[in-house]
Amino acid sequence: MLILLVEDDPAQLEPLQAALLQAGHIVDAIEESETAQWLLTQKEYDLLILDWMLPKMSGVALCQEYRRSGKTAPVLMLTAKDTIADKVTGLDAGADDYLVKPVDVVELLARVRALRRRSPLWQGDSLTVDALRLHLNSLTLECHHLTTQLSSREFQLMEYLMRHPRQVLSHSQIEQALWGWGTEPESNAVTTLVRRLRQRLQAINAKDWLETIYGMGYRLQPPGK
Repeated sequence: MLILLVEDDPAQLEPLQAALLQAGHIVDAIEESETAQWLLTQKEYDLLILDWMLPKMSGVALCQEYRRSGKTAPVLMLTAKDTIADKVTGLDAGADDYLVKPVDVVELLARVRALRRRSPLWQGDSLTVDALRLHLNSLTLECHHLTTQLSSREFQLMEYLMRHPRQVLSHSQIEQALWGWGTEPESNAVTTLVRRLRQRLQAINAKDWLETIYGMGYRLQPPGK
């Protein structure tokens, strides 16, 4: 999933971002509401995780603005406020769930999995293209009963390819999809990642599924189709 994480305290932002990345998510981690506002006009996120007490514009106000724009991705609020009145305020602003600080990472990941199921984009806990199946919770890839474990970055690329099967995806498209806001991939990052993913596919006899379209990019194409 593509997640927008907005938290103004770096000591809390960094471990939450690391945990989400380790779980295979693509994360734009932001410390201020102004950048978050701009990103929400540029990208279609699958999930928003917003700190309530942001400077200049609160997470509640950011959530309200997001809902007024007509967007429906789930919103998870993070806050030290834990009274019933506070929870009602957050939920009335359009939030879908509420997590009280200090945040337990295991609980956060469980809430993220639960909110993914509410998303209109949710297709289940696995993605399937013909005989190829990607298990979203375990980061494993399966083909004809053979299974291989993917790293978080390999998983992100595989998920992106499987959400766009039979489409030619350029280096630029892959970079924009997989690298979060403020991160700059090395010049050969996509090529290296594709090579690693092909090794995983080879382990399950599916290496030919990932095609190189020279001068254009890459395509996930079931063999013989």
